[in-house]
Amino acid sequence: MADQQFEYFGGVEGGATQSKMVLIRSDGKVLAWSESGCTNQYLIGLDECVKRINQMVADAKSTAGVAADLPLTGLGLSLSGGDEKKAQKEIIDAIKAQYPNLAKTIFIGSDTHGSLATALPLGGVVLISGTGSNCQLINPDDSAFRCGGWGHLIGDEGSGYWIAQRALKIYFDHEDNLIPSAHDVTFVKKAMQEYFGIEERAGLLPFLYSKFEKSKIAGFCKILADAAIKQGEPLCCAVFSDAGKVLAEHILAVAPKMDKKLLSQDGGLHVVCVGSVFKSWQVLRPGFEAAMKARGPSVGISNITLLTLQTSAAIGATALGARAANVKLPLDYAANVQTFYNGKF
Repeated sequence: MADQQFEYFGGVEGGATQSKMVLIRSDGKVLAWSESGCTNQYLIGLDECVKRINQMVADAKSTAGVAADLPLTGLGLSLSGGDEKKAQKEIIDAIKAQYPNLAKTIFIGSDTHGSLATALPLGGVVLISGTGSNCQLINPDDSAFRCGGWGHLIGDEGSGYWIAQRALKIYFDHEDNLIPSAHDVTFVKKAMQEYFGIEERAGLLPFLYSKFEKSKIAGFCKILADAAIKQGEPLCCAVFSDAGKVLAEHILAVAPKMDKKLLSQDGGLHVVCVGSVFKSWQVLRPGFEAAMKARGPSVGISNITLLTLQTSAAIGATALGARAANVKLPLDYAANVQTFYNGKF
C-alpha cells in the first residue's frame, strides 16, 4: 500500500478519440498512467464522460497501490469540449453527485490548458494544428484569449483540413479557368485521384457532401506534405507556406492581449505547438517567418520560441488540479518539451 504521508493528484488529457490519465505524488513522482476512450461529453453524454474519468482514476490508483477510497487532493481535467463554463459546471456537479470521494478539488479547462501547463508554468501560447486548428493565449494571471478553433466551416485555418481543402480548391479553380494557378496542378490532380479512388473531379463531390468525413479530407494533407518535403513540389510548397503564414497570424491576433512578461523572457514568446501539421515545419517555416517579420515587431513580438510536448498534457492537467488545491507540484518542465525553432524579427 502506498505511503499515506503523501498527497495524490491526478490529471486527465481528454480527447474526442483517446484519453490519458496520470497519477502523481505530492513529491512530483509519477506513479501510474491509465487510458480510456473519448471523454468529450458532447459526443458520449455527461454520465458516460464522468464514468470514464472515475474509472481512469480507479485504474491508476490500483496500479500505484493507492487506496481506492482515498480521495485525490486535486484532479485536473483538460478536456476536449471543456472550455465552456456551463459544461465545466455540469461535469463538476455530476462528479460530486455520482463519485463524491473522487477528489477534494477539481479543475476543468480546455485541451489547450493542459498542453500549456505541461510545458510552461507561467503561461504562454498554445497553437494547435492537426485535423483542425486553434490558438489560445493564457497569461500569468490566468486570463485567456483565443483565436480560431471554430471548426472547418468558418475556421480551422492552417490545419490539415484547411491545407487539403486549399490545394483541392486551387486545382478546381484552375480547371474551371476561374482563378488560374500560379503553379502546375498536375501533381495535386493525380494525388487526388489516387487518394480518393476517383477518375474525375465530380467523383470528389460525395466526399465533400453525402459521405463527408473531416478526417478523410484532412488525411490528404499528408500526401501533400510528403510531396512538398521530399520533392519540393511547387504547389504543395506554396500551400504549406500559406498555412505557416496563417498560423503565425493566429499568434499575432492574440498579441495585443499578452502580458509583457511573456514577451521579455529568455527566448521571447514561448509557443507550444500541438498537432501533426507541425511535423512539416520546414515547409511551414517560410510563410510563418514572413508573417512574423511583417507584423511581429509592431505588436511586440521580436523573438519567439516554438516548442513541442514530449509527454502527455495530462501532466499539465495534474499541475492545474494541484494549483486549484493550493499546492505546487515540483515538476521538471524542461523535460516535458523540446525546442524546434527560435526566431528573431
